[in-house]
Amino acid sequence: MEPTFTALPDDAPVIRELDLEEVPAGETRRFWLHLVTDGMGLPVFVPVIVAKGAEAGPVVGLTAAVHGNELNGIPVIQRLFREVKARELRGTLVGVPVVNLPSLLRKKRRFIDGTDLNHIMPGKPDGNVSQVYAYRIVNWIVRKFDYLLDLHTASFGRVNSYYIRADMNDPVTQRMAMLQNAQIIVHNPPSDGTLRGAADALGIHAITLEVGNPNTFQKGHIRSGLTGIHNLLIDLGMTDGDVEAPEKPAFLCQDSGWLYTDTGGILTVHPTVTEQVRAGQEVAILRNIFGDHVKTYRAPADGVVIGKSVSPINQTGGRILHLGLYQ
Repeated sequence: MEPTFTALPDDAPVIRELDLEEVPAGETRRFWLHLVTDGMGLPVFVPVIVAKGAEAGPVVGLTAAVHGNELNGIPVIQRLFREVKARELRGTLVGVPVVNLPSLLRKKRRFIDGTDLNHIMPGKPDGNVSQVYAYRIVNWIVRKFDYLLDLHTASFGRVNSYYIRADMNDPVTQRMAMLQNAQIIVHNPPSDGTLRGAADALGIHAITLEVGNPNTFQKGHIRSGLTGIHNLLIDLGMTDGDVEAPEKPAFLCQDSGWLYTDTGGILTVHPTVTEQVRAGQEVAILRNIFGDHVKTYRAPADGVVIGKSVSPINQTGGRILHLGLYQ
């Protein structure tokens, strides 16, 4: 029996830069964007999907897997493009299901040189390996957008609620955040080095969607993320329909921060994600390897648990939980 080889899909041509003007109105097109070349001189392709409406309108971009282990955003983008009909769209929808392709294939969070891509945006045109990759993502793709939704998840050994990071002092990004029907919204002005921050510096309205846990597909969070994106498209007048209201109002947090251990041991974290805690409430205990109680950790303030550590082995300075502080 002859071996079967899988080639690049015939309906996804290779391009060197995203040109939305080349996509016919009323059609959906898929591309392989030749972003860089690897150590053998072979191309590294980033997948891009474009649905260009029959009528003019804003350009909304969605990115996922900036970290190679953050997978929930991939099916959100895939499903969105199956559900949206370009001929009925007013404006353009651009999806990048995988930003950090080398790390996705290696099942690693960070880029191939050990760098966190979401800490070095917008990169440099003549920088090192990760800086050039980041620069081209921002300048060859993201700068074409009017709005950006950047989809992430928790990292290794942690779990997340479905929550949004957004500058809630900006009326546009505030509106984008509120439409997502998230469990929690954290006021978080764009930070230097993030893709959201790089987009904001270019005048693009951007929010971050933290859609659950790493290394897995979570159907509930995927459905929730998809609903919020449809809400935004309806609100922007890009599609027809009614905005779907959330089952429960989101917890609105003015700030958030992690609680860390100050010694090592076996960690047990009590609250679940989205659970409200009171200042002084016991939230975790630490035991040594013999099972003796070493320390109790308490909530420093009233708040809601955004995310938490689920890795029992926790050395000094390890994360305990991510606490959202109420407005």
